[in-house]
Amino acid sequence: MKLKNAVVFITGANRGLGRAFAEAALAAGAAKVYAAARDITSIDLPGVVPVALDVTDAAQVAAAAARCSDVTLLINNAGISQGSGVLADDAIATARRHFDTNFFGVWALTQAFAPVLQANGGGAVLNVLSVLSWVTLPGLTPYSASKAAAWALSNGLRQELKAQGTQLTSLHVGYMDTDMTRGIEAPKSSPAEVARLALAELEAGAFEVLADDISRQVKQSLSTPTPAYAG
Repeated sequence: MKLKNAVVFITGANRGLGRAFAEAALAAGAAKVYAAARDITSIDLPGVVPVALDVTDAAQVAAAAARCSDVTLLINNAGISQGSGVLADDAIATARRHFDTNFFGVWALTQAFAPVLQANGGGAVLNVLSVLSWVTLPGLTPYSASKAAAWALSNGLRQELKAQGTQLTSLHVGYMDTDMTRGIEAPKSSPAEVARLALAELEAGAFEVLADDISRQVKQSLSTPTPAYAG
């Protein structure tokens, strides 16, 4: 997968990492970048094609795939994070909202665009996951559960997409300096740096990108007697 002359479709592209992906794709020579968001008036990056899209709306997903039939790279970036204790009264409802966006949204977009990618030579899919695919922090169980499920989904999609010549790369990253982590005091990666790294690794054929030290450390711990998720 090469970014030069690629046609890129990015969900949640109005801010944060999604906007950084759009900027990085344009800088890498993409021929066209579709920037998708629920509110297209929030998309103000020059050079992109705005697309109105709620990833939880099946009709909008189908319409996006039909309209953007020249896509060669799909970046599933849209996601939500809302804190909730596991035993809170609204915990299950909160989890459902997370799964609708972070899991079923990824699945729906990939399913809708798979024929498009195949028709355009195979292309690639990049799924934005998280270090919290592998470890759960207090108050973030619904988010972690949705990202863990999206990791498993990505691994299954990778196997099936391979048959049509489509590459799937998963991106795991810790805290980034975005609206989602506002108010959290911790080391944070630059969205621009994460986007550039992820696209470079995708071009190199990587099946998985570990974007920061915390993601690498947690992944490495999974095969030890004291994995990070053990607490």
